[in-house]
This record gives sequence, structure tokens and C-alpha cells, in this order.
Amino acid sequence: MIFHPPLYPYFLAVPLALTGSLEAAKWVQAVLSVLLVPAVGRVGLRAFGPRAGLGAAALAAFYPELVWFAAHFWVENLFLVLVWWGFDRLLASDARARTAPALAAGALWGLAVLSRETMLYFVPLAALWLAWRRRADGGWRRAAALVLGAVLVVAPWTWRNRVVFRAFVPVSTAGSLNLFQGNAPLSRQEVYDEVDAVRGRVEQHRFALRRGLESIRDRQPAWIFEKLVEQMPRFWEAESMAAIHIKRGAYGPVPPGWAIFFALVLLLPYLALLPPFVAGLAGVRYDRTTVLLAGFLVYYNLIHVATHGFNRYRLPVMPVVFLLAAWAVSAWRAHAFPALSSTRKAVAAAWGLTLALSLVPSIRHVRHAAYGLAPGTSETPDEAPYQ
Repeated sequence: MIFHPPLYPYFLAVPLALTGSLEAAKWVQAVLSVLLVPAVGRVGLRAFGPRAGLGAAALAAFYPELVWFAAHFWVENLFLVLVWWGFDRLLASDARARTAPALAAGALWGLAVLSRETMLYFVPLAALWLAWRRRADGGWRRAAALVLGAVLVVAPWTWRNRVVFRAFVPVSTAGSLNLFQGNAPLSRQEVYDEVDAVRGRVEQHRFALRRGLESIRDRQPAWIFEKLVEQMPRFWEAESMAAIHIKRGAYGPVPPGWAIFFALVLLLPYLALLPPFVAGLAGVRYDRTTVLLAGFLVYYNLIHVATHGFNRYRLPVMPVVFLLAAWAVSAWRAHAFPALSSTRKAVAAAWGLTLALSLVPSIRHVRHAAYGLAPGTSETPDEAPYQ
């Protein structure tokens, strides 16, 4: 195993080995996924107060797509819990000037890295945040503890890769393929054909990494602008994995009326959250905590702009959407929403326009015709990365 990160396969394998059934693993996963709710609530309490924390926790509990994911075998169920309990411990460390919670945050994020490697590159950024303007009370010591906690968890797997494959691969080789696939002027199948023609797992990794970096170099200086136009609509699209499964016949034939109903149940909550989310971005006070959360939102957007976006990949930042939307609604209900300066209005308009432009290409998926597909077919080739 080197292409996929290892933690989720082991997470499924233990209940399977003990019971002989994957049904047990599904129940363990369903129970574990519930732990996201208190994690989001606690982060909201620390960042925005009890009302916003409770509102964000409720959104995490009842958001339809998260409910759907809990009963299906996807790494997000494990990854989100680890990421957001890591945020809780990080904020506790910063608030109390204690080292132990920072070490725990690093360990949780190390496990998250072993679930999905995208979190690896956020750890040093969070360490810098933890040390930022906190030299007097040991901020750099806590930052070191955060990094140490992550290294202690990830390093044994990195060493295993070194011993087994005789190469430095921190977690997995999937990231290099995603980089190549997301930047080369080739179809997905053409990318896979080129990579598969190379013999050896590590050799394929090195080839894909080199070709991905060459593609980025060849697309300069317009690369970042082209990628924003290409990938932001895919990252924020009005689509969901559950709806894709219905369209592909995963649950058998679904009458068109019911298909439309399920699409609305899945997508209307997402669309309804975006306006208060934008309002929250514009109106919130940017202190240490909100800078961290907004930074994670930007980071996760950019890492998928650099590779490729997909609706499933935005799930780790949906708690940020929940938190800011819950704060905006609670502040408005309490008549405490601040008057916006012209600068903040411009920021809100820019975010709103960006999300609107990102949503427009995918709105057509909600149409009745989108549910007339035969099982195994897809309306867009860009759904392929989820497989």
C-alpha cells in the first residue's frame, strides 16, 4: 500500500477482522462520524460564542450530505472528525497557553494526514499561526509541540515507505497523480495511460510529479487564473455524491419525481447556507481564531485549485461555512450584526460573485433531465475523480 493513505483501510479492516463483516465497520463509522458534531460546536463556542456554536453543531448534525456519508464507505467520515477535533485542541492550546493540547492537536492532525494527505501541508501553517504574536507566553514552544505530535504519528509510516519502497514518500503517491491530472492538457484516461506505462509504484509517482510540475511551468504566467476558472466551479458546484449515486442507479430505478425531491433535499440546504456564509465572511471580526478558520478555508480551496476540484472535496471546509453562517444568523437575530464598511461590502460582493459564478455551470444538474441517465453513465466526465 502506497498509492492511498493507510488509515482508513486499517480503520475498516479491524472490525472486519473481528466480526467477519463490513456491516460492523459501517456501524463503527456511523458512531464515529457523530463526533464531528461536538467538535464543530466546541470550535464555534470558542470562536463565536454559544449561540453560533450550537447553530453550527446543529448544521453539522442534520446537513443531509453528511448524514448520507455516515452510512457509506468514504474516508471523509474519519477525516473530518480528526481535522475538527484537531482544531478544537489547537484553539484550546492557544486560549490557555498550554502545550499538551497542541501536542494532541498535532497527533490528531497526524492521523488526519494518514487519512488524506492534503492536511500535511497545513500543519506548518498552523504552527506559524500558533506562534504568531505569542512569543511572551511560549507560542513557539506550542508550535513545536504541534509539529512534533504530527511527526510522531506520520514518521513511522514514512519510514515504512522508505524501507519497503526505498524512497522518500511521506504518506502516499496519490497526490502526484492528482497534480498531473489536474494540470496536464490531457484527458483523465490519457493521464492514466501515461502513468500506467511506467513500471514501478515509486517510478510512477516520480514521473507523475515531474509531469505535473512541467505542466504548471508550461502554463505560466496565466496558470493560477486558468485554474481558478477551471476548478472553483467544480469545488463549489451544486452537486453531491448522494445525488450522483441516485443518477447512476446505485439504489436501483428511482422515479423522476422522487429523484427531483431527493435532489432538492440534498442541494437546497447547501444553497441556502451560502448567503449567510458570505454575510459572515463580510461581517465577522477577524481576530486570531477567525483568521485561522478563514485561512483553512482559503488553503483548502487553493490546494484543490492547484490539483482538481470536486464537490466531495469541499466537505472538510463545510464546517467553516456552518460556523460563519450560524454566526451571521445569530448576530442578525440579536440585532448585533455590524454595519459594513465599503471595503467589507466589496469583499462580500466579491465572494458572492465568485460563488455565484462557480454555481452557475452546475445548476443544470438539478434539472429533471439529469435523472434520466442510465446506470453507470455520467452527465459530466468530471465526476470520475470520486471513484
